[in-house]
Amino acid sequence: MTISRTAQCLWVPFASCAIATCAGAGSELPYLEELPHVLSASRLPQPLHEAPGAVTVIDRELLAATGYRDLARVFRLVPGMQVGQERGHAQWVTYHGLSNDFPTEMQVLIDGRSVITPSAFGGVDWSALPLTLDEIDRIEIVRGTNAASFGANAFLGVINIITRHSAEGAGTRGALRLGSGGVRDAEAGWTSNGGSPVSLRINAASQRDDGFDGLHDTRHMDIATVRGDWQLSSQDSVMLRAGASAGLRGEGYADSVFGNNGPRNARSETTTLHLKGRHGVDDGEEWLLNYYRTDERVRDEWIASAPGYPLVPLDRNRHSVRNHLELQHRSRPSPALQLVWGTGARRDEVDAPFLFFTGNPAPQRLYRLFGNAEWRPLPRLTLNLGGAQEKYSTAPARFSPRAFANWQATDTDTLRGGYSRAWRQHNLFERHGDIRAIDPASGELLARPFLPHRDLRQARVDTVEFGYFGRFATWNTKLDVRLFNERIDDFVVRVPQPELLPAPVLAGFLGSTRYENLDRPVTLRGVEYQLVARPRSGTELRLAHSLIDRDAGDRGLEARAAPYTASLSWLQDYGTGWKSMLSVLRIGPLAGGEGYVPRLRYVARSYTTVDANLSYETRLGGKPLRFALSALNLGPRHQEIANGSEQMLHGGRVANPATRQVYLSIALALD
Repeated sequence: MTISRTAQCLWVPFASCAIATCAGAGSELPYLEELPHVLSASRLPQPLHEAPGAVTVIDRELLAATGYRDLARVFRLVPGMQVGQERGHAQWVTYHGLSNDFPTEMQVLIDGRSVITPSAFGGVDWSALPLTLDEIDRIEIVRGTNAASFGANAFLGVINIITRHSAEGAGTRGALRLGSGGVRDAEAGWTSNGGSPVSLRINAASQRDDGFDGLHDTRHMDIATVRGDWQLSSQDSVMLRAGASAGLRGEGYADSVFGNNGPRNARSETTTLHLKGRHGVDDGEEWLLNYYRTDERVRDEWIASAPGYPLVPLDRNRHSVRNHLELQHRSRPSPALQLVWGTGARRDEVDAPFLFFTGNPAPQRLYRLFGNAEWRPLPRLTLNLGGAQEKYSTAPARFSPRAFANWQATDTDTLRGGYSRAWRQHNLFERHGDIRAIDPASGELLARPFLPHRDLRQARVDTVEFGYFGRFATWNTKLDVRLFNERIDDFVVRVPQPELLPAPVLAGFLGSTRYENLDRPVTLRGVEYQLVARPRSGTELRLAHSLIDRDAGDRGLEARAAPYTASLSWLQDYGTGWKSMLSVLRIGPLAGGEGYVPRLRYVARSYTTVDANLSYETRLGGKPLRFALSALNLGPRHQEIANGSEQMLHGGRVANPATRQVYLSIALALD
């Protein structure tokens, strides 16, 4: 059977474009069912086997089956993803590792809005996202360079989180979660009844826990979101989404050197406003206008002390604002050709006086022009060509091309291959960071750990990959394999600097560093695959595995990427309301960011851990009632990401082991 490209589809707006939900008749053979369509690879609707690259889809059902209360943990089930925690609320999420302490090599989107923080350090604050798990419809993870579609932050991949339309799941819902480690969560949601051109969804959540044992690691986070959809006509619609999060989180270590990372409570506030308009011209053609604004405030300050200097104020206080506007047009000039192009502009502004001693950097502006084309010259051959031209205010204009070919060798076997390039966007701290610890009593300069480097070059990655996507009758199996070679030039590393003159008082203990470009390429090559099998009704097995050969000419740098990751999950539906999911997770030795301390290189040992979830669903008063018992980190105690300074004090002993967590969840539909 050849999957028809002329199947009738219903276009439902989401993210930066739309998802194609095909309604064609299903095959009598389960393994030949229509494949899900994805948009995150090229901004064009494509079935999985025709996308220009490897894509993993996590649907709403799988997300619920995990029992996870933290979104970032689910990415441990994705091949090639490397995830770790330095503490309970600090999630380190990368694809193929390598990143610094605040990963920025993956673009992360919610409904087309980038959540890479515009604040000084970049990265994603996973615990503070204005998002509740109940809102999520599906997540698409593009495993590989995708700057041609989503710009420089898509250096090694894309995570695209897609929320549900506000007309879905009408009614009121509530949920409670209680467990070990002080877990106390509450969630509530209300969705207006369907049938009206205007629909509304309101969600709220509160999370409380004590984090890892033995650390100052509490989390109090409150989240509220609103999404409204207005169907103006059969061709026009508007989506408005607003969200806010506010929280208090424990940071630091009581025994840090001179209190340079002392214990304190950091406050964060994030607000977002996202407006999207869609105009459909005819079948296969549409215009999208996308605007969002993000405002983030972090209050993170404490008092350090050194011999003779008892009260030294330190802080990471910062306030950032991002405004982004984008226009996109998609069309289908012929049955064999579909196109998308667009343009966008963005402005980032940051206020962080302590992080930028000589003054805040000027507002950063980005201008982008992108386009992708899918052409089918033969019934079984699909070509994807695309590229993006980007100009940052502090860098020259850069072009990121992509060329891919997908050949459906048989009805069930597809081969793909291609090349892509991306340029990594600097976070502001790498170029402009200038921290100076000054004794307020004497005015003496005690330490200057970071120096600016305004001539830092953008890192570039060139990726060549080959893949296979196959479906098999045995156990109704799907297999997706990716072979890759990723060469990164001008990789950014933190390097110690010669002693300053006059030298800061504590220079012998806390030397100066700055970010510089590595003078040789870093190469990642390897294989990863994802296998999903359903050997019988109600049973699903999922295997994700990656092997990476790292070549950087420096063992410490190579250790920032784990040589392997693996996960094996068993999902079981027992048919009487009972369901379970059991996952065994394995990751190789990993430094997990820079964790910079002079003369210290610490790599967390490889570990295996187990997560489990058992749920039961029944009805109370005719309404669905669901119980779930979840347990995380059931394997031996282990350390995932080490804080460099703290690890130095502990020598070879584990400084911050991950803590087991067990909690009970109850969810009820109220009307």
